[in-house]
Amino acid sequence: MKPICAYCKKLPAEIEEYIEGAEQLETTPDDYVRREEGTFNPANGHFACTECYIAIGMPSSPTGWVAP
Repeated sequence: MKPICAYCKKLPAEIEEYIEGAEQLETTPDDYVRREEGTFNPANGHFACTECYIAIGMPSSPTGWVAP
């Protein structure tokens, strides 16, 4: 399943922080999000990019928050 921000609908390859992170770890932006993005939901491929995560109020949960 291809990762996509559940809010702005951008792909990791369209977001500079994921492009840069992927380059540092010598991987793809998609794989970077799958491995490093705490909001990534493996069930549906959704995540919240930093800009959207801040805009929705930085939700949290005792068990960890993932994008719906």
